[in-house]
Amino acid sequence: MNKTSYDQLKETLYSERLANGLQVFLLPKQEMAKTFGIFSTDYGSIDQSFVPLGEKDFITVPDGIAHFLEHKLFEKEDRDVFQDFTKQGASANAFTSFTKTAYLFSATSNIKENVTTLLDFVQDPYFSEQSVEKEKGIIGQEIEMYNDQPDWRSFFGTIQSLFNNHPVQIDIAGTVKSISEITKDDLYTCYNTFYHPSNMTFFLAGNFEPEEMMQLIKQNQDSKQFDPASELQRKFPEEPEHVAMKENIIEMPVSVSKCMIGIKEQVDRSSDEAFLRDELLTEMVLDYYFSKSGEYYQELYKQDLIDNSFQFETNIERSFGFSVIGGNTAKPKELAERVKQMLLGLKENKLTEKEFNTMKRKKIGQFLRAMNSLEFVSNQFIHYHLLGIDLFKVLPAIESLTVEQANEFMEHWVEEDRITVCQIVPEQG
Repeated sequence: MNKTSYDQLKETLYSERLANGLQVFLLPKQEMAKTFGIFSTDYGSIDQSFVPLGEKDFITVPDGIAHFLEHKLFEKEDRDVFQDFTKQGASANAFTSFTKTAYLFSATSNIKENVTTLLDFVQDPYFSEQSVEKEKGIIGQEIEMYNDQPDWRSFFGTIQSLFNNHPVQIDIAGTVKSISEITKDDLYTCYNTFYHPSNMTFFLAGNFEPEEMMQLIKQNQDSKQFDPASELQRKFPEEPEHVAMKENIIEMPVSVSKCMIGIKEQVDRSSDEAFLRDELLTEMVLDYYFSKSGEYYQELYKQDLIDNSFQFETNIERSFGFSVIGGNTAKPKELAERVKQMLLGLKENKLTEKEFNTMKRKKIGQFLRAMNSLEFVSNQFIHYHLLGIDLFKVLPAIESLTVEQANEFMEHWVEEDRITVCQIVPEQG
């Protein structure tokens, strides 16, 4: 078992790659009452075209299958796994993103039992034709529910406007039509390909003894049989730099319009360091100008273009990246034009050393505060690990950023052909 100490953060991480390929990371925090575990696979909604385990040719599976599979893993032939966790005093959940599927629990007691339950249920799939058909109705209702939510429609409408071909433009849950095509065999094909231990990561943070816990996990994995691992082959369509649509206007039964401005990110992926630098600078520049204390936020608020719903977020991964800015507004056209002007005007802005140090101090403070949350640490560790980056090296990376890097970044960050606008407006007539 490897032991890595991060003196600056006063953290010690234990890790080991097991014989079956599973990567295990343990972060003991004895001062915490709670323990948080996450079992994640490098498999999300965008992984639609791949070579199945043991085969030679690429196949393409129906949209929404990763999310469907996440739902089905909780259901066994004789029970629902949520009940197992509840009996052991744990709260369990799961999520599917564009790039990963994760299963998690938090508990203050019975930690070993809950770790065993988490490992066992994810590694013991049970799909029957009857249960698959039943699930289609449940997920179909979920899809319809999201389609009726203006916030979700504006967020996904922005992504669909940004991307021409990349599967990130497809709703994580798929469509009612696409999930109707999913079969039991499809689920087993995806499961056997992407849920091999060599494609998975187990991360545990909280109150436990690391040597004892690692031994428990090893014994659990040694008791199971897995096919030999093979290198995963996935493919994605070519994606141009420009957006798919400059503008996307969606009519819905709303009383207040929504306006989202999307940026198609072009991140430097030449190295892990360059990738992390661009991700951090994207977040810091957005925060500096568009957070509630930011100059641009104040201007938009005074002009009555935004309200307290105004927000922004960045999502940057290996094969795509985007940022979204916006919220409710009585003047969607005016807001869109003004934010676009602001973004394109950043090319001419030059941050001073003092301004950039303010940005850095805020980012460092946000990061250190968030590190007190087991959920943040666990989820961010998995996020960065899949990108080949160590979460505990993010702080030194922030500290090493310079004002020259920030100004150079802003010069090329936003181009007109990489901006889109999505509006949710009241239905006419």
